[in-house]
Amino acid sequence: MKLVVGLGNPGPRYEGTRHNVGYRVIDELARRWQVEVERAQFQGLVGQWRKGSQRVLLLKPATFMNRSGQSVAQAVGFYKLSLADLLIVVDDMALPLGRLRIRKQGSAGGHNGLEDIITRLGGDEFCRLRIGIEQVGGERMVGHVLSPFRPKEREEIEAAIVRAADAVQCWLDAGPNEAMNRYNPA
Repeated sequence: MKLVVGLGNPGPRYEGTRHNVGYRVIDELARRWQVEVERAQFQGLVGQWRKGSQRVLLLKPATFMNRSGQSVAQAVGFYKLSLADLLIVVDDMALPLGRLRIRKQGSAGGHNGLEDIITRLGGDEFCRLRIGIEQVGGERMVGHVLSPFRPKEREEIEAAIVRAADAVQCWLDAGPNEAMNRYNPA
């Protein structure tokens, strides 16, 4: 089994915000695979997809971003998954809008959701797919990640969400190295 987690904040107040692009990728995968991600489990919403012998659990933690590790650790523990079977989809202010970056492991890079997951899992040896939401500095940071995309950015972020779902599918079908080769910028 593989676990694909999209990070975000629950509730209508946060829909469409930059911090919720991880949720949006899960929604795109659910749409493609005709899976409902609405069963309450692991302090989040889950859905399961099967293709032949492959099983994939989609998870949208409902613990709010900074406590995402609670939900992820419960799912990993319940299914006794290796960290290599985990992919976290997350926003990243250090990347230009719409840019994707896949890594097999690494630091949280200042992202509180990733930091909580690393702490609760006791390691960073899991894949992450970062989606660029553009950088701002100083006190505007919190307001930036919790703001919606501007009208001129929407087309670009919608295309990035579709590419990110393609990258997840590549990760599932061909593994992390192939996904990095295809979807990381040169």
